[in-house]
Amino acid sequence: MVNNPQMLDLQKLTRSHFTRQTGIKVNYTVLPENDVRDKISQEFSSQAGTYDVASISNFEAPIYGKYGWLAPLDDTVAKDPSFDQRDILTPIQEGLTGDDGKLYAEPFYGESSFLMYRKDVFKSEGLNMPKHPTWQQAAALAAEADGARPGMKGICLRGMPGWGEVIAPLTTVVNTYGGTWFTKDWQAQVNGKGFTEATKMYVDLVRKHGEPGAAQAGFAECLSSFQHGKTAMWYDATSAAGLLESKDSPVAGKVGYVMAPVNKTKDSGWLYSWAWGIQNASRHQDNAAKFIAWASGKGYEKLVGTTLGWARVPAGKRNSTYTNPDYQKTAAAFYQATRDAIAGADPKDPGVQPRPTIGIQFVDIPEFPDLGTRASQEVASAIAGRISVPEALDKAQKLAEDVAERYRKD
Repeated sequence: MVNNPQMLDLQKLTRSHFTRQTGIKVNYTVLPENDVRDKISQEFSSQAGTYDVASISNFEAPIYGKYGWLAPLDDTVAKDPSFDQRDILTPIQEGLTGDDGKLYAEPFYGESSFLMYRKDVFKSEGLNMPKHPTWQQAAALAAEADGARPGMKGICLRGMPGWGEVIAPLTTVVNTYGGTWFTKDWQAQVNGKGFTEATKMYVDLVRKHGEPGAAQAGFAECLSSFQHGKTAMWYDATSAAGLLESKDSPVAGKVGYVMAPVNKTKDSGWLYSWAWGIQNASRHQDNAAKFIAWASGKGYEKLVGTTLGWARVPAGKRNSTYTNPDYQKTAAAFYQATRDAIAGADPKDPGVQPRPTIGIQFVDIPEFPDLGTRASQEVASAIAGRISVPEALDKAQKLAEDVAERYRKD
């Protein structure tokens, strides 16, 4: 599984709760996001059977299900009355369902994206954050907040290479600026007007007012930067809010949360879930299903809330979480903004033009991890100042054209 904080909490709680209750021992391999994606792709495509369960996302679930790499969960976890499948948020469940209508993964947590900012810093500087900011407003506020505290930069934006790192937030900006990776008839548009304008804005903003070493900063680095007062704003996953408001966070109670900045669209937040899928080659599918039912269940959320604090609950997946008084009290600063962001995300229509496939911060085709990662390396080079944005996107355009040509032939 990925080494996100929510997963590390799970690892700590497994032996003393799940294993004690069931007698089932769980062995974890925990890796950074880029590494875990590579390892899981190799493992599941080969059906080696080394791992029974893996943390996959709404990108992989439909594709892996189509290839027969995942065991459907309709007759196991989803049928467990105590799991309460109907409680799962509809957009999240739809993302984990294949074209054949079968459910291939259960969410551990779900997320969209929004803009986070230091309320205390904004107040002291006389800055006002709109509830629905534009990217122009966000950029101007980042410039104003830059240097508000010693060593503080205006904003943190991912710049680390990886289709799930810099490409995720950047593609949401591309969408709202009128750009797209591909037109409906599979014409590559990576160096088109909307894509170029969005990338120039993003790169210029992070170079002028973003975190030092931005070309190597991902989610974890921005989380640390924001928590430790090194940046005044942060555009990223809604799941970060629980970490920022946890009892041991230096910025708990000091953060405001507003919708993802826009330009030409009403909304621009992404839709994502880290979820659990069972490898079809697993020899322990019954035990794997029991683990998923526990890790994604209501009982696990209550366990985290009562032992670690309700702000650290892996939320964004269940309706009942957002009606829980304990969660509402602890997550008062962000729970409604999170729910609104998830509800406003539309993977079928995230921009201003028709798309050839679903996806907000990704294009849901098997070739995208390679395409997105190689394109991200060019964008990271632009962020580092080694090449210009047009040069970076021209190189990425050639990569996208190769992919598009295959689909036009099909």
